[in-house]
Amino acid sequence: MTAGTCADPATLEGLAWLGCYLSTGKHMMFYASFGTVLALLAITAPLALALGFLGALASRARLLPLRIIGKTYTAMVRGVPDIVFFLFVPIALDQGLEYLRHRIKCPDWTEPVRRGADFVVCPAAKLPLSSTPQIWHEAYGFALAVAAFAVVFGAFAANVLAGAMNAVPRAQLETAEAYGMTQRQITRRILIPQMWTYALPGLGNLWMILIKATPLLFLLGVEDIVYWARELGSAKTSAYSFPHPDWRVWYFLALLLFYLGMTKLSEVLISRMTASLARGQATLGGEARRKAAGA
Repeated sequence: MTAGTCADPATLEGLAWLGCYLSTGKHMMFYASFGTVLALLAITAPLALALGFLGALASRARLLPLRIIGKTYTAMVRGVPDIVFFLFVPIALDQGLEYLRHRIKCPDWTEPVRRGADFVVCPAAKLPLSSTPQIWHEAYGFALAVAAFAVVFGAFAANVLAGAMNAVPRAQLETAEAYGMTQRQITRRILIPQMWTYALPGLGNLWMILIKATPLLFLLGVEDIVYWARELGSAKTSAYSFPHPDWRVWYFLALLLFYLGMTKLSEVLISRMTASLARGQATLGGEARRKAAGA
């Protein structure tokens, strides 16, 4: 709809009113927020997988300090609710970065940083600076959210990958040792390639959980699809250009369809990846494929 057509919503009716309503600036931000969710998934998934991979390798390391770090990381999500980590990590990162900047940029500052419940640093140490454009404030908040998701789901991934590494038949590793391969060669050429077929079911479930956890962006201060669905769907007063009744059920229905579509697409892709990895492997899935091919 053109700006001239939508200039006076009071003169509009029916589809013309709806078309102008759905093309307002706030609705454009609502549509863009779907991209925010997809960006979170695209960035968090590889980061969490990398953290999980490092955590799983550390839990199997021969050096005791590395093994303690790896096992602690893989076990840390078991006893603490996820929401605690989601809220703690952004706050801890934000205050940690600001404190480091405070020590560097304001060495002559004599007042304490901790003042009861308040955390106060010099203006030059704030992240982002008050003079920074709003887009950088939003990008910084999104980056902190990504870090929180990556840390939490990286711990889950570490647990899954560690179990998958332990599931690789010991006989294969012993055979590699008998051929004179070093521990590093065994890990790189035998253990890691073989573990994926055992890890994929758990990683697939973890991906589904990650998709369903994206509404937590709303709790972290990011204007995501849940935030805009609530804002746009709730009843508006006469001060709003397009007043309407409480339409939240329709907005959240749109979110329901979006997440159902995401999970269905994920199920199809994970199923294909599982079948591909099972081909030729000494697993139940691989055995089933060999029997089906011979029938």
